[in-house]
Amino acid sequence: MSTVALAVTDGMLHFELSVAYEVFGAAPDGVAEPWYDVAVCGTGAVRVGRFRLEPDDGFDRLRHADTVIVPAWADIDEEPPADLVDAVRAAHERGARVASLCTGAFVLAAAGLLDGKRATTHWAHTDVLAARYPRVEVDQDVLYVDNGSVLTSAGKAAALDLCLHLVRLDHGSTTANAVARRLVVPPHRAGGQSQFVASPVPAQDDHPLTALFPWVVERLDQVLTVEDMARQARMSSRHLSRHFRAATGTTPLKWLLTQRIRRAQELLENTDAGVEAIAAATGMGTATTLRRHFNRTVGVPPDTYRRTFRTHPLHDPAAAVAAVGDSGPAVRLTTG
Repeated sequence: MSTVALAVTDGMLHFELSVAYEVFGAAPDGVAEPWYDVAVCGTGAVRVGRFRLEPDDGFDRLRHADTVIVPAWADIDEEPPADLVDAVRAAHERGARVASLCTGAFVLAAAGLLDGKRATTHWAHTDVLAARYPRVEVDQDVLYVDNGSVLTSAGKAAALDLCLHLVRLDHGSTTANAVARRLVVPPHRAGGQSQFVASPVPAQDDHPLTALFPWVVERLDQVLTVEDMARQARMSSRHLSRHFRAATGTTPLKWLLTQRIRRAQELLENTDAGVEAIAAATGMGTATTLRRHFNRTVGVPPDTYRRTFRTHPLHDPAAAVAAVGDSGPAVRLTTG
């Protein structure tokens, strides 16, 4: 069982701490594999926001954790506590994966873990982080940055995105989606998505794109263009792009590609369908196209992803065909 240590000290903010505990604290229904062993680590009773909190363990437990989560730090004008910085650094030196949520990046920077690396924090504090730690490559326009063993996120909702990203890395997209459903949040926002999003995913029934999203997801095996989506939404292509940018922070075609990749991940995890069949079922057309987009987006080839995140082999060709559906002839992914 993987240990996740949540670092707490006076001055931490309760929202990001609560987000991490909600994500890692309990397995979603139906997950049979061992879940995380979560430990709240500190040096005694602390003030977290307006609450008093008694940690479960001291920083010694944090130093030996597999994953360390550093929540937001309230007063960025103050240097973070030396014992916290030392514990985070020691954990990383032992091989722990260390992630900061929002202004927790200041703790990682103080520990030297961000030197020479790309990182982010809440957009309101990126200039301060860059000025105080010039060896850090600060990116203010992303939700989170994954450097492998060191990860940073922007503020509030982006903290949840990063936590779900970690679950996806450890347990696969199906389990991460189950956690997202339990929390009633969108299952995946790519780390490279802009922080400056007016509204994440339309929730109100009268939003112009509310009906379009499910319509597209039900047709991922088909060729879809911006014009097709605009026609379905009953607006011009220019207006569609404007609404998409405001709602998702990206373009219609980039959002569509993300949905195709997500569907491919689910099929790789849960079926024995071949890469060619999955390419057709996700609108990629050919295995070559799927491998190119999948490798660029996910970071590994489809076959490697399947070996890593396979939840249960079907060993039944008929079941594999049924799982992906009869997609008909291969179709191409329309880009541009």
